[in-house]
Amino acid sequence: MAVGSEIVTWYEGQWHRGNAPIINAADHAAWLGSAVFDGARQFEGVRPDLDLHSARIIRSAEAMSMIPPVDAATVEGLLEEGCRMFAPDAALYLRPMMWARDSTPGIIDLDPQSTGFAICIESLPMPPTTGFSLTVSPYSRPRPDMALTEAKAASLYANNGRIMAEARARGFSNALSRDPDGNVAETASTNVFLVRDGIVLTPVPNGTFLNGITRQRVVKLLRADGVEVQETVLTIEDFARADEIFCTGNIAKVMPVARFEDREMPPAPVTNRAREMYWDYAHSR
Repeated sequence: MAVGSEIVTWYEGQWHRGNAPIINAADHAAWLGSAVFDGARQFEGVRPDLDLHSARIIRSAEAMSMIPPVDAATVEGLLEEGCRMFAPDAALYLRPMMWARDSTPGIIDLDPQSTGFAICIESLPMPPTTGFSLTVSPYSRPRPDMALTEAKAASLYANNGRIMAEARARGFSNALSRDPDGNVAETASTNVFLVRDGIVLTPVPNGTFLNGITRQRVVKLLRADGVEVQETVLTIEDFARADEIFCTGNIAKVMPVARFEDREMPPAPVTNRAREMYWDYAHSR
């Protein structure tokens, strides 16, 4: 299902208008889930860290044992080309994808040489920063010995989807998920930070979640601004005692949390500063 109303798709050497079909019924990805993707953003005429997103789709494909049919520079160039098919100030979601078409004789494992490649660019407004609420999920993230957590793999998102669906069924926007040891990992769709006594804390990357590109950028920006950022083990209790909570991810970039469980969160000066610095970075101000 498309997330945007206006779509262009690059597939097999050309651009197509609309939600073009790209996967066949017998493709390995269609029944065994061997697909990876990445997400980047255009907003206000800028596309921050597009090179890093283009490189990550290559790493994800390789982690899935696929041989990418293009390199990162080609992905980046096609993303730039596709964005020019929209208005310069359009808010867009940019999604390169790779998947396996064929199996080896063993059936379950994929043929590395059969990798398909496509790009989907969709119009998607930046979400409002008000009213974002967070709960705690009963579902956990897997360890690297349980799943391909080092890749941005489509197969991981069934678990993320149920985390989100369960939270929304209870009236929340998203939910914290824990790692198998019971410590906070991330939300269903973003990395997460808390602020306490002016110090920013975020779960240390331990292989159970992606160390997001926007997450890494915000950590660098905060530290360059003189803010102490600690990557450490965090519990649900740490978030319950936070002065501020915010999330980072591709869709909204930096999102303040207005409510955690039944607690309304106060004004968030550090969060607002992080968002301001990210926007300045994106616009190279």
